[in-house]
Amino acid sequence: MFAKYRSVSLILRIIIGLVIGAALAVIFPKAAFIGVMGQLFVGALKGIAPVMVFFLILSAISAFREGGENHFGSVIELYLSATLLSAFAAVAASWLFPLKLNLPKSVKVAANAPKSLGKVIEDLLVNAVGNPLDAIVNANYLSILFWALLIGFMLRLASKQTRQTITEISDAIIKVAQLVIEFAPFGICGLIYTSISETGFASVAKYGQLVLLLVGTMAAVYLILYPLMVFVMTGQNPYPLTLWTLKVSGIPAFFTRSSAVNIPINLQACEDLGLNKESYAVSITLGGSANSGGAAITVSVMTLAACATLGIHVSFFLAVILCILTALAATGASGIAGGSLLIIPMAASIFGISNDIAMQVVGVGFIIGVIQDSVETAVNSASDLLFAAAAEWHDVQKATGKKVDIKAAVRNADHKQNNRVPVANAERA
Repeated sequence: MFAKYRSVSLILRIIIGLVIGAALAVIFPKAAFIGVMGQLFVGALKGIAPVMVFFLILSAISAFREGGENHFGSVIELYLSATLLSAFAAVAASWLFPLKLNLPKSVKVAANAPKSLGKVIEDLLVNAVGNPLDAIVNANYLSILFWALLIGFMLRLASKQTRQTITEISDAIIKVAQLVIEFAPFGICGLIYTSISETGFASVAKYGQLVLLLVGTMAAVYLILYPLMVFVMTGQNPYPLTLWTLKVSGIPAFFTRSSAVNIPINLQACEDLGLNKESYAVSITLGGSANSGGAAITVSVMTLAACATLGIHVSFFLAVILCILTALAATGASGIAGGSLLIIPMAASIFGISNDIAMQVVGVGFIIGVIQDSVETAVNSASDLLFAAAAEWHDVQKATGKKVDIKAAVRNADHKQNNRVPVANAERA
């Protein structure tokens, strides 16, 4: 039965789960046990992801070869450029379509937002050197990345047998993560059920213009700006890859609302594309923090909306400062749902907006988070995959002078995903 279940495309199974979850929310809005499937799915991914990322990086770095094709430079360049350009696009969209907010004074949110860029940088550095065991338990991916890199480099001095053991453990954990992903349709069924039955879209209606501006900007960035960047890097039609990453990575991320939770899905997609494991094992994890175009858009749009609401004039110079500040701060945004919203008070502070008012803006963000945070996470996660592939193919073309056939690579990856052999059959084979 499991083999027959897996014979259906994962994306098709997810869509079916989405439809069933929405229907159940309408028919049985009080059946809370249905939502438990979503909690179990997200909980399982959250549980396995930190361990998997640690051992994956450990394995990749310990097996690192001098002169190997790792593509880190191109990946980081794309991540940082995309985040900064996304912030500029958000400012342009806010100037073209200015809007004001209806601030809900009754909304209460946590008041632990960072108040300066220096504080953000300090927190990043402190978090990076945190206890490695605590980092795995609490999914602190900056710390996981830091310690896995250090230990991995030291393991290069270990025996071949030790490094091989690390690789085998990593492979086993990846198989566990892939098994969890197979149950994504049930998880998404539970997630969409909870979203519709508890929240619905009534609370979002009065903030419709803000939602449209945010979603429209994110869509324009992902479908126009990012493909243009990929075209510059590869010299080929970027849309086969762009649309494929949205389908494979963006759809699951939309419902989980967590870039960190989506890491196993992106790693599997990279493998299906035939990318270099030494590169994507680190770049996909790094993208969870360094590539935050969606977060930069959210912070910029909502900060400028607050300025419009309060009648604050935003000069070109201050807009540029906002973009740079937002891009830097967004790279430290948490990989969990709603992580980017707490950056808003820091961005608002450069316009003299008090923390009390800024936290009301954050409250608006939580109200529309059903849509805003879902789309933001889809953009962030899918672009991690998009830029990891574009960076590698750019470097390969530069080194060999031969272009990678993007259409063929995507077609082959689709074939692998649609015809994945069940684990038991694969082992027998």
